[in-house]
Amino acid sequence: MKFTAVAATCLSLFSQVLGESNVAASSSNVILPATFKPPQVFKNANLVHVISLEKNFVKESINVLIENISPNSQDEYFLPFTSDQMERVGGIEVKDRKDSSVSGFVVEAVEFDRTSDTQYYRIRLPAPLPAKGQQTLGISYYYLDSFKPLPAAIQQSDKQYLVYEFSAYCQSAYPTSKQKTEVKLPSSDIPDYTKIAASGETKEFPQKQGSKLTYGPFPEVPAGAVSPAKVRYEFTKPVTHVSQLERDIEVSHWGGNVAFEERYTLYNHGANLSALFNRVKWAQSQYFNPQSYALKEMRFPLRVGSKDAYFTDAIGNVSTSRFRSTKREALLELKPRYPVFGGWKYPFTIGWNADAKNFLKKKSSNTYLLNVPFLEGPKQPEGIAFEQVQIRVLLPEGAENVRFHTTIPKSSITDYTVDLQKTYLDTIGRTVLTIKARNLVDEFRDRDLIVSYDYTFAASLRKPLIIFSSMMTVFIGMWAISKVDVRFSTK
Repeated sequence: MKFTAVAATCLSLFSQVLGESNVAASSSNVILPATFKPPQVFKNANLVHVISLEKNFVKESINVLIENISPNSQDEYFLPFTSDQMERVGGIEVKDRKDSSVSGFVVEAVEFDRTSDTQYYRIRLPAPLPAKGQQTLGISYYYLDSFKPLPAAIQQSDKQYLVYEFSAYCQSAYPTSKQKTEVKLPSSDIPDYTKIAASGETKEFPQKQGSKLTYGPFPEVPAGAVSPAKVRYEFTKPVTHVSQLERDIEVSHWGGNVAFEERYTLYNHGANLSALFNRVKWAQSQYFNPQSYALKEMRFPLRVGSKDAYFTDAIGNVSTSRFRSTKREALLELKPRYPVFGGWKYPFTIGWNADAKNFLKKKSSNTYLLNVPFLEGPKQPEGIAFEQVQIRVLLPEGAENVRFHTTIPKSSITDYTVDLQKTYLDTIGRTVLTIKARNLVDEFRDRDLIVSYDYTFAASLRKPLIIFSSMMTVFIGMWAISKVDVRFSTK
C-alpha cells in the first residue's frame, strides 16, 4: 500500500485512536467485580489449538467456531490465562477467519481479583452475535521466556534441548464440543513428551508425524479443563531475548534527515556452559561452521536508502560489522565482540541515518505525516523476543498537536506521553512522543508507526533566527568591547 493511502486512512482514525490510547494510559485494564466469572453464553463448537515452538518464543493460534447459546445477543468473549502467563503473553490479535474484511475486534485485559490464578482478556466482537449465531475467530498471541533448558548446563559443542509445559486441552472459559491441539517443533528430535490415554481406534495421544505432535480430537471438554503436558525437544540455536530495547527516531526538517538509534540489552536464555569457554576450540570449530546455541552474528535489514550505519557496545566501536546499501537493499551485518552463550549478556547500540523524504510527507500547509517502522531490529532464523520496548520520536522544536497510529496490537501498548526535551540551541525544547510496549516478537517488525503533527513556518524559523541572533550578539559584543579604551591615561 502506498504511503499516501496509508496516511489518508490513518489520519481519519487519529481521533479514535487517541481516545482509546487515553483510556489505556490511565487504566490499561477493564475493572470488574472480584466475584466475576465469565457468563456461560458461548459454546466452542469446534476448536483447533496450534502451539508453534519453532522459534525461541512460543506462538499460539486458536481457530474456534463460537456459538451464542444464550437467548440474547452477545459481544464479549473471554480468553483465560494463568497469572504467570499474563506476565509473559503479548501481541494478542483477533480476526474473523471466514471474512478478512471484518475488523474492529477490541482486546483488553480484565482486572477483577489479583490473587486469583486465572486472569482474562476480554475480546469485544465488532457486532453482537445473535442467539444461535456462529462466528469463526482466529486468535493468536505469543509467550516470552517460556522454555527451560534441560540439561541446564552443557558443553559448548553439545546439542541443546528445551522443555515446554502446556495443556493438551486448550484453556477456555466455555465448554468445547470438539477440539485438538497441534504442537509444531523445529525438528523431529523429540526425546520426551507427555502421552495420554485415548479412546476408540487411537490408543494414546499424541500422534507423531515428523516434527508435529497432535493431541486429540477430544469430545466434550468442560469449561476450564486442563490436561498438563510437556515436551522436550532439540533446539541447538540461541534463545535470544532482549529485555530492553530503546529506539530513538529523530526528525530534522532543516537537515532533511531521519536519524535512528537502537540500544539493546540482549541475553541468551539457553543452557549455561558446564565448563569455561574455550576460545581455541571455538575458533577451530568455525572452519566447518557447526550448528551452535551461541549467538555469533546478527543481520539487520534496513529500509532502502539507509546510510552512515554504526555499531558500538560498552567498550566502544566494534569493527566486526559490515554495512552495504544499494538501490535494492540496505543490510547491516554484525558480529558481537564475543559469542553469546547461554546465560550471557551483551548490551550494544546501533544507529543509522536516512533521507527524510522516504518517511516524511506534507499533508497540508502545516501538517506533516511521519511513517516509520515501529520495530526493525535483527532478523534471525530462530527469532527474537522483546520484553520491554520504548520508542521515542523526537520531532522538531515547535511541533504541536501530536497524534499517532500503529498497527502493533493495542493490547501490547502500555503507555504513551508527549513531552519536551531540550537539546542544542533549543529555546522551549523539542517535542518528544514516547510509546512503551511489552512482550513483542520480531514477527511484528516493519509494522507501521504513523505520527501526525503540526509544524508552522514560523516555528521552522525559530532555530535559524536563534542562531543568527546569537551570532549577531557575539559580533556586536566583540565590536563593543573593541571600542572600549583600556589603556592607562598619561595625564
